[in-house]
Amino acid sequence: MPAPTISHVILTGALIILVFTVQLFYFYVVDNIWEEMVRRELRELTDYISDTLANLYFLVNSTSMDTTLKKTLNLPSSVSGSSYRVEIVSSGGSAQSVKAYIEVKTWVNSTSWLPPGLKVAQGNQVIQSLGRTALAGCVRVSNNVYVWLAHEVG
Repeated sequence: MPAPTISHVILTGALIILVFTVQLFYFYVVDNIWEEMVRRELRELTDYISDTLANLYFLVNSTSMDTTLKKTLNLPSSVSGSSYRVEIVSSGGSAQSVKAYIEVKTWVNSTSWLPPGLKVAQGNQVIQSLGRTALAGCVRVSNNVYVWLAHEVG
């Protein structure tokens, strides 16, 4: 083969390899950017819910009577086009934090801490982004304060 033909074959092969390599790196970078944006949105959600539960706790704890308070949460129906779950993470019956994660990619998550002294109410502490109204609640029973998350019935 003449020299120009070989150089054209090498150049063509190099361009094909370059196109596929750049495409792989492009998708990797785009996926990382998407994950970071979703984590930030989930962080806003967990901070909002954690602050709401902390405020309810301070209100319930400021009285000596057994009291129940609940607040409607204004949550989006999806985060970056994906459905998500929010749960209260507990350890030994004590509420530790609020965790939100994408359902299809559970490693994309965020956590916000709760004030110490909260207990977890019995029942399911997970809410889904189903477009239904979500509630956060706080119940004082004797000396214990319990927090919960639920969907509004009705």
